[in-house]
Amino acid sequence: MFVWELTENKAWRVRSIRMAPGPGSQRLGALGAESKRKLQPETHVLGAACGARCVHKVRTVASQHSGSWQDQLWESCQAEAAGSIVPRRGESSHWCYEIQAKASNYTCLEPKRWDGECQKNRQSPINIVTSLAQLDHKLKPFSFSGYDKKHMWTVKNNGHSVMVSLENKASIAGGGLTTHYLAKQLHLHWSEVLNKGSEHSLDGKRFAMEMHIVHEKDKGTSGNKKEDQNPQDEIAVLAFLVEAGSKNDGFQPLVDALTGIPLPNNATTMTEGISLLELLPKQEKLRHYFRYLGSLTTPTCDETVVWTVFKEPIQLHEDQILAFSQKLYYDHLKKLKMTDNFRPQQSLNQRVVLKSQAPGSLLSWPLAALLPSILTLMAGLLC
Repeated sequence: MFVWELTENKAWRVRSIRMAPGPGSQRLGALGAESKRKLQPETHVLGAACGARCVHKVRTVASQHSGSWQDQLWESCQAEAAGSIVPRRGESSHWCYEIQAKASNYTCLEPKRWDGECQKNRQSPINIVTSLAQLDHKLKPFSFSGYDKKHMWTVKNNGHSVMVSLENKASIAGGGLTTHYLAKQLHLHWSEVLNKGSEHSLDGKRFAMEMHIVHEKDKGTSGNKKEDQNPQDEIAVLAFLVEAGSKNDGFQPLVDALTGIPLPNNATTMTEGISLLELLPKQEKLRHYFRYLGSLTTPTCDETVVWTVFKEPIQLHEDQILAFSQKLYYDHLKKLKMTDNFRPQQSLNQRVVLKSQAPGSLLSWPLAALLPSILTLMAGLLC
């Protein structure tokens, strides 16, 4: 059996004359013994190309000579789960963003076709209408543990974003959370368009990027066993909006690391240690935030997330923001730059968005409600 491949110069050549590996192996191997048997027009097999494990679509046609078969092999996608532009249709693990779906002629699962819990009614991200957010006095400042410790973190291109592994080396408490949460990873969402890349928005305003620090509930500190079996707050995500501004030196080691991870599954270690606090706005700015219950923004979109969206944005220089779109790729063949990796916004439905007490605000009552009492007191003093 001849297996053909399309070269970089768009020319066909024989890749091998052996049985192709993968799920179709036995079926293809039996071809020689049963020369008159025709395969289905489309048979998926796994092969190797460009050093990556790729999925290819093979159409097998019989030649005019008995016992001789020619396989026309063309590229249908570039990699399986990690970083493919065009995963095999119908496989739930092969989800993609809209930009990938368009590039693949919709042979991967674009956001509206994501499965799991993605079609339920408590999904994320959302647009936050700040004037409708309800003040909650229980939303106190956070307690950050380990956020000030410098580490040379591991950074990975996971095929959908940049992910920094935090390995439980930091944690959070307070902030109206019911328990202690351990930091697992952080990742980002972005676009080449500086008012498009964030997943959440404030009063309809989108930002250049959004950073998520993902924490999981520390089961050792939770006192409610029943709640742990069906939690709505199993995961606590701190979401930081990012806008173009002055250069952020704290972010630069992460930006520098992008050069070493252009392709899916590439990983590297930062050459300079940084702390999580160096990535964030000043700590006094972290008192003002919004809170709601939602979901993960990637499949399977589990509705187990308590979201904290901070009002104060992080500032990065435009060059730092664009580096993510310029240096990273969704695929092993560098055909599609990694950009626009955000989920479309979801309906709020019956949920309520809460907000913390604004920094520096001493009074929670409207001034108009206080004026009669103040005037009465002043009148008494003047008599």
